[in-house]
Amino acid sequence: MRKSARTAFWAAAGVMGLAGCAAMQSGPQGMSFFVTSVGPGKGGDLGGLEGADRHCQSLAQAAGAGHRTWRAYLSTQAPSLNNPGFVNARDRIGTGPWRNAKGVVIARSVEDLHSAGNNINKETALDEKGRSVNGRTETPNKHDILTGSRPDGTAFPGAPFPDMTCGNWTKGTADGAAMTGHHDRAGPINNAWAVSWNSAHPTLGCSQERVRPTGGDGLFYCFAAK
Repeated sequence: MRKSARTAFWAAAGVMGLAGCAAMQSGPQGMSFFVTSVGPGKGGDLGGLEGADRHCQSLAQAAGAGHRTWRAYLSTQAPSLNNPGFVNARDRIGTGPWRNAKGVVIARSVEDLHSAGNNINKETALDEKGRSVNGRTETPNKHDILTGSRPDGTAFPGAPFPDMTCGNWTKGTADGAAMTGHHDRAGPINNAWAVSWNSAHPTLGCSQERVRPTGGDGLFYCFAAK
């Protein structure tokens, strides 16, 4: 084989190899992040962290990505300010990197995820089937994603401070509240809180009917921890 032919052959092989790697990283096998296409239907009552994790795992399984261990991006609050019994969402989701159903990297690490450089937006925050999730300009608006978290992915302080987790994801009544983020990075004003993916504003209540008025549907983020 002549040198020029060998060079062309290996160059083509390299391109095919890269294409193969890209293909392996996209679709169900490569997916490690999604927004739930549906919630459990009880507003902020997700069955606790365990119920939320099961919901992530079930949706991933149905989409062909059940081989991974899925965790909901949710924080919980301690019963009191001086109690260490809280959970930070950022500590539940593994180390990354995370890709959506189309193989697009949304963050390479926990620090990257909670930095201004993360790649979560309307085009990349897809559901488990690779579909776009309705944003602020669409009907019905579903951009309020439940997180119960501060911007750095940590929990809010416990009592006497307000509940920001709908009773640690067990309350589906009209009272209470849960912190949400905007997956489309859009809000009524161009301010940091309004365009935050994980800490924009609380819901008006914890029932399904009370999470909808501000643009929610009881959806949340799922990350592959393993």
